[in-house]
Amino acid sequence: MKLLRFGPKGQEKPGLLDADGVIRDLSAHLPDLGGAYLGRARLDVVAALNPADLPIVSADTRLGPCVGGVGKFICIGLNYSDHAAETGAEVPPEPVVFNKWTSAISGPNDDVLLPRDSQKTDWEVELGVVIGKAGRYIDEADARAHVAGYCVVNDISEREYQLERSGTWDKGKGCDTFGPLGPWLVTPDEVPDPHDLAMWLEVDEHRYQDGSTRTMVYRIPYLISYLSRFMSLQPGDVISTGTPPGVGMGQKPPVYLKPGQCMRLGIEGLGEQQQTVVSDEVL
Repeated sequence: MKLLRFGPKGQEKPGLLDADGVIRDLSAHLPDLGGAYLGRARLDVVAALNPADLPIVSADTRLGPCVGGVGKFICIGLNYSDHAAETGAEVPPEPVVFNKWTSAISGPNDDVLLPRDSQKTDWEVELGVVIGKAGRYIDEADARAHVAGYCVVNDISEREYQLERSGTWDKGKGCDTFGPLGPWLVTPDEVPDPHDLAMWLEVDEHRYQDGSTRTMVYRIPYLISYLSRFMSLQPGDVISTGTPPGVGMGQKPPVYLKPGQCMRLGIEGLGEQQQTVVSDEVL
């Protein structure tokens, strides 16, 4: 299934995309798409519904983040061998873990706000993993049973804040609108191998990122098991698993986002996002 959330900010309802690309309203059957409603049993009930019996939603309706009520937004850094090479970094001996604040989460096509005085805001197309079953100390062999689905993430990053202002990476990762999620939450039955998906990102129609999840260093079952040693994973938590090469920081010379530019990005089978960059100064 391709599940989604639609409607005005803060008032999103759950829905699904049917086989003809039509959005259908699930709100009579599901309170929201997140947290307690992402368990396998609950999603099996949704899968048994006939989409033709569900109300149609207008195609021009805003899409919200594909997961609501996210508890933790966990990110993995330098997790693609070719991206590590472009930044001049060694592949880390263990996963690099940082956070995006949940206030960064936005819809897949919402505007992205450049922080005031920002000069180095960058892009990163990433594969997101959404947890559907809680766990601690999860065995790698059991990790896939904890996955509700997959989605596109744009891990937008202010590189000066991240790398030049001392402290952890988090301050450059969690600005408002820096975490678009969606358009869809795609259930695992539609993603036979999440480690063999093409992924790409363009800015003003120039393709900067053109990679594949095949170059992921630490793969999803390992990441779930690894993270669960340090924290419990809860339904609705999002894990963003790293980016392929082609980020702005890796260009020679570096290229960063400016107001008025348009980002377009996607992952094979998981849909596309499109965001316009807007200066926070004018709002």
